Amino acid sequence: MSGHGLPVGTYGYDATDRAFLADRVDEFRDQVQRRLDGALSEDEFKPLRLMNGLYLQLHAYMLRVAIPYGTLSAIQLRGLAAVARRHDRGYAHFTTRQNIQFNWIRLEDAADILAELAVVDMHAIQTSGNCIRNVTSDEFAGAAADELVDPRVYAEILRQWSTLHPEFSFLPRKFKFAISGSPQDRVAARFHDIGIVARRDDAGRIGFGVHAGGGLGRTPAIGIPMREWLPEEELLAYMEAILRVYNAHGRRDNAYKSRIKILVQALGAEAFTRAVEDEFAAMPRHRFRLEPKTVAAIAARFGTPALEAPADAAAVLAADRAADPAFDHWVSTNTHPHRDPGHICVVLSLKPTGGIPGDASAAQMDAVADLAERYSHAEIRVSHLQNLAFGHVRRDRLRSLWQELAALGLASANAGLIGDIVCCPGLDYCTLANARSIPIAQRISDRFADAELQRRIGPLRINISGCINACGHHHAAGIGILGVDKKGEEFFQLTLGGTAESDVAIGQILGPSLPEAEAVVAIERLVETYLSLRTGEERFLDTYRRLGNRPFKEAVYAAA
Repeated sequence: MSGHGLPVGTYGYDATDRAFLADRVDEFRDQVQRRLDGALSEDEFKPLRLMNGLYLQLHAYMLRVAIPYGTLSAIQLRGLAAVARRHDRGYAHFTTRQNIQFNWIRLEDAADILAELAVVDMHAIQTSGNCIRNVTSDEFAGAAADELVDPRVYAEILRQWSTLHPEFSFLPRKFKFAISGSPQDRVAARFHDIGIVARRDDAGRIGFGVHAGGGLGRTPAIGIPMREWLPEEELLAYMEAILRVYNAHGRRDNAYKSRIKILVQALGAEAFTRAVEDEFAAMPRHRFRLEPKTVAAIAARFGTPALEAPADAAAVLAADRAADPAFDHWVSTNTHPHRDPGHICVVLSLKPTGGIPGDASAAQMDAVADLAERYSHAEIRVSHLQNLAFGHVRRDRLRSLWQELAALGLASANAGLIGDIVCCPGLDYCTLANARSIPIAQRISDRFADAELQRRIGPLRINISGCINACGHHHAAGIGILGVDKKGEEFFQLTLGGTAESDVAIGQILGPSLPEAEAVVAIERLVETYLSLRTGEERFLDTYRRLGNRPFKEAVYAAA
């Protein structure tokens, strides 16, 4: 165990952390009471509640809870399930920021919820506001075979550095980090304000590639390369330099032009990089040096699980796959290679056919916590693709886990396929949305429910956003869907060719927006066109890149 009764692999808080959270809850409880008593107006209360992750949505308050770098203990997941059961409607929503949202919160309960979360070392600090938001990471962190470093260690260092940072608590706009411990980008690093990807230099030393100025939303942008290789010890200093330049020069007069991507575009990549390098050179860098002992101390707070597996674990899995085609298919889509040959990483799909992407019931969360204790060292991961994951599952026990997941509705064999839809809450909840995202996601899921069809289509990501703010990351998908308002009616605009992986690209608009029913038919035509035109086992993205928009546009609009 590490920390306060938490399992190995989960960062443990100390007495100082817990005292801080208790003080923060007491402070917010007083603010809530003053709002309820009328001593604070909504305008006065709004910045206070947002500092504690509390939003006012269409029907109720929404509480966004931080899951730092997407790692949860079984104890913490049960705590979240309890909140869903006691204070919400029995379910919660996992987001593209590796957070969890409760959509039906009473203001009177908000401080009590934060107090309950603090008991399991959780909070909602900096899940809103113009500050550094939750630092996201790889759902296979600390386990993946291709990993150079455990990114959670550096994400935790960034979390401690950025939380209530006196210079960076009131930035021009919200600010997002992502860090990958593998050279293979699994965190959409180049679509973040700062994206960090682990690398080694020719001498074998650990360092990072750094990108800045990426983002989605109204003006999607791919981050520019700032450093091809940054030494580990200079990580915090260089992040400080980037934030200082942004804080000093980012626009505060126009919310639509306030993100760092706009500053990079306004100055130009060369001038922005030069400004950061000048700031970096002028800093007293010894004050920010990331010492090896600091990294080691943070790593020790996570600990290392004892990865013991029988010698025949891989052979048992191979035999289980050969005996059961359905299980074999699930393994091929929903697992990832582990650094230990006797173990494997597992994706728990929160995308059942016709379901709401990213939603989980309190009963499911409790059950997953139980399974994590029995199969994966009491640890759960949340992915930015709105699924859960187990980092360390013995290969010889994988079939048993699959059977139990199937009973819970969490064993859809669709990770990375067309059924693995990413979707924001949309107009069903969000005050900013122009259209409902959930119903069209459900219709597409139903249309492509057949497992054999999904296998035949192959890797294809569909992301849906209910408005231009792009919480569903629609620009980063092979097929992106954006909800727009046309004189009070919900329409959907399609983009093609996006990806957030190492071959990063921004999806391009296909043509005029369509009403929901026509948009679903358009998705069918896009897929049919791809299947008729692809060469061999070519992915959708490869076919699109080879042929461009034209055949897909003709297929969608020629019959309209």
